[in-house]
Amino acid sequence: MAETTNLSGVKHIVLVLSGKGGVGKSSVTTQLALSLVEKGHKVGIMDVDLTGPSIPRMLGLDGHQVHQSSKGWVPVYADDKQSLACMSIGFLLSNKNDSVVWRGPKKTAMIKQFLQDVCWGELDYLLIDTPPGTSDEHIATIENLKEYSPDGAVVVTTPQGVAISDVRKELSFCKKVKLPVLGVVENMSGFVCPHCTECTNIFASGGGEAMANEYGIEFLGRVPIDPGFTTMVETDGEGSYVKSFEKSNLFPIFKTISKRVVELTSSPSSASSS
Repeated sequence: MAETTNLSGVKHIVLVLSGKGGVGKSSVTTQLALSLVEKGHKVGIMDVDLTGPSIPRMLGLDGHQVHQSSKGWVPVYADDKQSLACMSIGFLLSNKNDSVVWRGPKKTAMIKQFLQDVCWGELDYLLIDTPPGTSDEHIATIENLKEYSPDGAVVVTTPQGVAISDVRKELSFCKKVKLPVLGVVENMSGFVCPHCTECTNIFASGGGEAMANEYGIEFLGRVPIDPGFTTMVETDGEGSYVKSFEKSNLFPIFKTISKRVVELTSSPSSASSS
Protein backbone atom coordinates (compact mmCIF):
# COMPACT_ATOMS: atom_id res chain seq x y z
CA MET A 1 0.00 0.00 0.00
CA ALA A 2 1.34 3.40 -0.96
CA GLU A 3 2.34 5.61 1.97
CA THR A 4 2.35 8.91 0.10
CA THR A 5 -1.05 10.46 0.66
CA ASN A 6 -0.85 13.03 -2.14
CA LEU A 7 -1.41 10.33 -4.79
CA SER A 8 -3.57 8.01 -2.73
CA GLY A 9 -6.74 9.83 -3.83
CA VAL A 10 -5.93 9.38 -7.54
CA LYS A 11 -7.90 6.53 -9.15
CA HIS A 12 -6.23 6.34 -12.56
CA ILE A 13 -2.82 7.48 -13.82
CA VAL A 14 -2.24 7.79 -17.59
CA LEU A 15 0.99 8.95 -19.25
CA VAL A 16 0.90 10.72 -22.62
CA LEU A 17 4.01 9.88 -24.63
CA SER A 18 5.47 10.71 -28.03
CA GLY A 19 8.60 9.52 -29.72
CA LYS A 20 9.14 12.82 -31.53
CA GLY A 21 8.73 16.48 -30.67
CA GLY A 22 6.16 18.65 -32.44
CA VAL A 23 3.49 15.96 -32.83
CA GLY A 24 0.98 17.83 -30.66
CA LYS A 25 1.30 15.70 -27.53
CA SER A 26 0.42 18.57 -25.17
CA SER A 27 -2.64 19.52 -27.24
CA VAL A 28 -3.80 15.88 -27.13
CA THR A 29 -3.24 15.84 -23.35
CA THR A 30 -5.22 19.06 -22.95
CA GLN A 31 -8.16 17.97 -25.08
CA LEU A 32 -8.26 14.51 -23.51
CA ALA A 33 -8.38 16.17 -20.08
CA LEU A 34 -11.15 18.55 -21.12
CA SER A 35 -13.15 15.66 -22.61
CA LEU A 36 -12.85 13.72 -19.35
CA VAL A 37 -13.97 16.80 -17.38
CA GLU A 38 -16.96 17.15 -19.73
CA LYS A 39 -17.91 13.57 -18.80
CA GLY A 40 -18.02 14.59 -15.14
CA HIS A 41 -14.57 13.37 -14.04
CA LYS A 42 -12.13 15.24 -11.82
CA VAL A 43 -8.84 15.47 -13.70
CA GLY A 44 -5.29 16.58 -13.02
CA ILE A 45 -2.53 17.31 -15.53
CA MET A 46 1.07 16.95 -14.42
CA ASP A 47 3.42 18.60 -16.92
CA VAL A 48 6.83 16.92 -16.59
CA ASP A 49 8.24 18.51 -19.74
CA LEU A 50 10.65 20.59 -17.67
CA THR A 51 12.47 22.32 -20.52
CA GLY A 52 9.41 23.03 -22.66
CA PRO A 53 6.28 23.27 -20.48
CA SER A 54 3.23 23.90 -22.68
CA ILE A 55 0.26 23.07 -20.47
CA PRO A 56 -0.04 26.49 -18.72
CA ARG A 57 -0.28 28.14 -22.15
CA MET A 58 -2.73 25.54 -23.48
CA LEU A 59 -5.08 26.14 -20.56
CA GLY A 60 -4.72 29.94 -20.49
CA LEU A 61 -2.94 29.78 -17.12
CA ASP A 62 0.27 31.70 -17.95
CA GLY A 63 1.25 33.91 -15.03
CA HIS A 64 -0.45 31.79 -12.38
CA GLN A 65 1.55 30.47 -9.44
CA VAL A 66 1.28 27.45 -7.19
CA HIS A 67 0.87 27.97 -3.45
CA GLN A 68 2.30 26.07 -0.53
CA SER A 69 0.07 24.39 2.05
CA SER A 70 0.81 22.22 5.07
CA LYS A 71 0.54 19.13 2.82
CA GLY A 72 2.59 20.50 -0.09
CA TRP A 73 1.99 22.38 -3.32
CA VAL A 74 -1.57 23.28 -4.26
CA PRO A 75 -2.07 22.87 -8.04
CA VAL A 76 -3.50 25.60 -10.25
CA TYR A 77 -7.14 25.07 -11.22
CA ALA A 78 -8.35 25.81 -14.74
CA ASP A 79 -12.05 26.10 -13.91
CA ASP A 80 -14.31 27.49 -11.18
CA LYS A 81 -15.55 24.03 -10.14
CA GLN A 82 -11.94 22.88 -9.62
CA SER A 83 -12.55 19.87 -11.86
CA LEU A 84 -9.28 20.40 -13.75
CA ALA A 85 -6.05 20.85 -11.77
CA CYS A 86 -2.63 21.47 -13.25
CA MET A 87 0.97 21.35 -12.09
CA SER A 88 3.86 22.55 -14.24
CA ILE A 89 7.32 23.98 -13.77
CA GLY A 90 5.93 26.89 -15.79
CA PHE A 91 4.18 28.04 -12.60
CA LEU A 92 7.48 28.11 -10.71
CA LEU A 93 9.41 30.33 -13.12
CA SER A 94 9.62 34.07 -12.46
CA ASN A 95 9.40 34.66 -16.22
CA LYS A 96 7.64 32.25 -18.59
CA ASN A 97 10.44 32.80 -21.13
CA ASP A 98 13.17 31.67 -18.72
CA SER A 99 15.02 28.58 -19.90
CA VAL A 100 15.48 25.56 -17.64
CA VAL A 101 19.06 24.34 -18.08
CA TRP A 102 19.34 21.36 -15.75
CA ARG A 103 21.28 18.12 -15.72
CA GLY A 104 19.60 14.77 -15.15
CA PRO A 105 19.84 14.57 -11.32
CA LYS A 106 18.11 17.94 -10.86
CA LYS A 107 15.34 16.96 -13.31
CA THR A 108 14.89 13.68 -11.45
CA ALA A 109 14.62 15.49 -8.10
CA MET A 110 12.02 17.93 -9.45
CA ILE A 111 9.85 15.15 -10.89
CA LYS A 112 10.05 13.25 -7.62
CA GLN A 113 8.90 16.41 -5.85
CA PHE A 114 6.03 16.83 -8.34
CA LEU A 115 4.87 13.27 -7.67
CA GLN A 116 5.19 13.45 -3.90
CA ASP A 117 4.44 17.04 -2.91
CA VAL A 118 1.45 18.14 -5.02
CA CYS A 119 -1.88 18.01 -3.16
CA TRP A 120 -4.14 16.57 -5.86
CA GLY A 121 -6.93 15.57 -3.51
CA GLU A 122 -9.50 13.22 -5.01
CA LEU A 123 -8.96 12.73 -8.75
CA ASP A 124 -10.51 10.32 -11.23
CA TYR A 125 -7.64 10.78 -13.68
CA LEU A 126 -4.11 12.14 -13.49
CA LEU A 127 -2.69 12.71 -16.98
CA ILE A 128 1.10 13.06 -17.13
CA ASP A 129 2.31 15.11 -20.10
CA THR A 130 5.88 14.02 -20.86
CA PRO A 131 8.61 15.43 -23.11
CA PRO A 132 9.36 13.64 -26.39
CA GLY A 133 11.65 10.64 -26.42
CA THR A 134 12.81 8.42 -23.57
CA SER A 135 14.84 10.72 -21.35
CA ASP A 136 15.58 11.31 -17.66
CA GLU A 137 12.07 12.66 -17.15
CA HIS A 138 10.47 9.42 -18.34
CA ILE A 139 12.71 7.17 -16.26
CA ALA A 140 12.21 9.30 -13.13
CA THR A 141 8.43 9.35 -13.64
CA ILE A 142 8.17 5.59 -14.14
CA GLU A 143 10.43 4.78 -11.18
CA ASN A 144 8.50 7.05 -8.81
CA LEU A 145 5.14 5.68 -9.95
CA LYS A 146 5.98 1.97 -9.60
CA GLU A 147 4.08 1.48 -6.36
CA TYR A 148 1.00 3.17 -7.83
CA SER A 149 0.76 0.88 -10.89
CA PRO A 150 -0.10 3.42 -13.64
CA ASP A 151 -2.94 2.33 -15.92
CA GLY A 152 -0.82 2.84 -19.01
CA ALA A 153 0.20 5.20 -21.77
CA VAL A 154 -1.49 6.98 -24.65
CA VAL A 155 1.09 7.29 -27.44
CA VAL A 156 0.80 10.22 -29.86
CA THR A 157 2.20 10.20 -33.40
CA THR A 158 1.71 11.97 -36.70
CA PRO A 159 1.14 10.01 -39.94
CA GLN A 160 4.63 10.55 -41.45
CA GLY A 161 7.17 7.73 -41.49
CA VAL A 162 9.79 9.67 -39.51
CA ALA A 163 7.39 10.12 -36.59
CA ILE A 164 6.20 6.50 -36.79
CA SER A 165 9.83 5.35 -36.61
CA ASP A 166 10.39 7.28 -33.37
CA VAL A 167 7.15 5.95 -31.88
CA ARG A 168 8.40 2.39 -32.38
CA LYS A 169 11.25 3.28 -30.00
CA GLU A 170 8.70 4.66 -27.54
CA LEU A 171 6.77 1.38 -27.67
CA SER A 172 10.02 -0.48 -27.03
CA PHE A 173 10.60 1.75 -23.98
CA CYS A 174 7.11 0.95 -22.65
CA LYS A 175 7.80 -2.76 -23.01
CA LYS A 176 11.15 -2.50 -21.17
CA VAL A 177 9.66 -0.61 -18.21
CA LYS A 178 6.49 -2.78 -18.23
CA LEU A 179 4.16 0.17 -18.87
CA PRO A 180 0.97 -0.97 -20.63
CA VAL A 181 0.07 0.87 -23.83
CA LEU A 182 -3.59 1.88 -23.84
CA GLY A 183 -3.54 3.00 -27.46
CA VAL A 184 -2.22 5.21 -30.23
CA VAL A 185 -3.57 8.57 -31.36
CA GLU A 186 -2.68 9.74 -34.89
CA ASN A 187 -2.53 13.53 -34.58
CA MET A 188 -2.40 16.06 -37.45
CA SER A 189 -4.15 13.51 -39.65
CA GLY A 190 -5.53 15.86 -42.28
CA PHE A 191 -6.53 19.53 -42.19
CA VAL A 192 -10.01 20.83 -41.40
CA CYS A 193 -10.95 23.75 -43.68
CA PRO A 194 -12.25 26.61 -41.49
CA HIS A 195 -14.77 27.54 -44.19
CA CYS A 196 -16.33 24.27 -45.35
CA THR A 197 -15.06 21.96 -42.52
CA GLU A 198 -13.89 19.45 -45.15
CA CYS A 199 -10.83 17.40 -44.06
CA THR A 200 -7.90 17.18 -46.49
CA ASN A 201 -4.89 14.87 -46.01
CA ILE A 202 -2.01 17.30 -46.40
CA PHE A 203 0.36 14.77 -44.82
CA ALA A 204 0.28 11.02 -45.21
CA SER A 205 -2.60 9.27 -43.48
CA GLY A 206 -3.07 5.96 -41.73
CA GLY A 207 0.52 5.40 -40.59
CA GLY A 208 -0.43 5.43 -36.92
CA GLU A 209 -3.25 2.95 -37.41
CA ALA A 210 -1.05 0.61 -39.47
CA MET A 211 1.61 0.65 -36.77
CA ALA A 212 -0.97 0.01 -34.03
CA ASN A 213 -2.26 -2.98 -35.98
CA GLU A 214 1.28 -4.26 -36.45
CA TYR A 215 1.97 -4.17 -32.71
CA GLY A 216 -1.49 -5.39 -31.71
CA ILE A 217 -2.24 -2.09 -29.94
CA GLU A 218 -5.55 -0.27 -29.80
CA PHE A 219 -5.93 2.57 -32.33
CA LEU A 220 -7.78 5.33 -30.51
CA GLY A 221 -8.43 7.63 -33.46
CA ARG A 222 -7.28 10.26 -35.94
CA VAL A 223 -7.17 13.93 -34.98
CA PRO A 224 -6.97 16.46 -37.85
CA ILE A 225 -5.34 19.89 -37.70
CA ASP A 226 -8.06 22.37 -36.78
CA PRO A 227 -7.19 26.10 -37.15
CA GLY A 228 -10.08 26.85 -34.81
CA PHE A 229 -8.29 25.05 -31.98
CA THR A 230 -5.13 27.10 -32.53
CA THR A 231 -7.17 30.32 -32.59
CA MET A 232 -8.88 29.44 -29.32
CA VAL A 233 -5.59 28.68 -27.56
CA GLU A 234 -3.84 31.78 -28.91
CA THR A 235 -6.62 34.31 -28.34
CA ASP A 236 -8.66 33.05 -25.39
CA GLY A 237 -7.24 34.03 -22.04
CA GLU A 238 -7.78 33.10 -18.41
CA GLY A 239 -8.89 29.58 -19.19
CA SER A 240 -11.89 30.60 -21.31
CA TYR A 241 -10.78 27.93 -23.79
CA VAL A 242 -11.85 25.40 -21.18
CA LYS A 243 -15.40 26.72 -21.57
CA SER A 244 -15.30 26.96 -25.36
CA PHE A 245 -13.80 23.51 -26.01
CA GLU A 246 -17.22 21.94 -26.65
CA LYS A 247 -17.60 24.26 -29.67
CA SER A 248 -14.40 22.91 -31.24
CA ASN A 249 -14.56 20.67 -34.33
CA LEU A 250 -12.25 18.31 -32.45
CA PHE A 251 -14.59 17.89 -29.47
CA PRO A 252 -16.60 14.95 -30.93
CA ILE A 253 -13.34 13.15 -31.80
CA PHE A 254 -11.94 13.50 -28.30
CA LYS A 255 -15.27 12.58 -26.80
CA THR A 256 -14.90 9.20 -28.53
CA ILE A 257 -11.21 8.87 -27.58
CA SER A 258 -11.85 9.73 -23.93
CA LYS A 259 -14.74 7.27 -23.78
CA ARG A 260 -12.41 4.49 -24.95
CA VAL A 261 -9.68 5.55 -22.49
CA VAL A 262 -12.23 5.29 -19.66
CA GLU A 263 -13.23 1.81 -20.86
CA LEU A 264 -9.61 0.67 -21.10
CA THR A 265 -8.63 1.97 -17.66
CA SER A 266 -11.72 0.39 -16.14
CA SER A 267 -10.60 -2.92 -17.65
CA PRO A 268 -6.77 -3.03 -17.44
CA SER A 269 -6.58 -6.37 -19.23
CA SER A 270 -7.71 -4.58 -22.43
CA ALA A 271 -4.39 -2.69 -22.63
CA SER A 272 -1.31 -4.13 -24.29
CA SER A 273 2.06 -4.37 -22.53
CA SER A 274 3.95 -4.52 -25.83
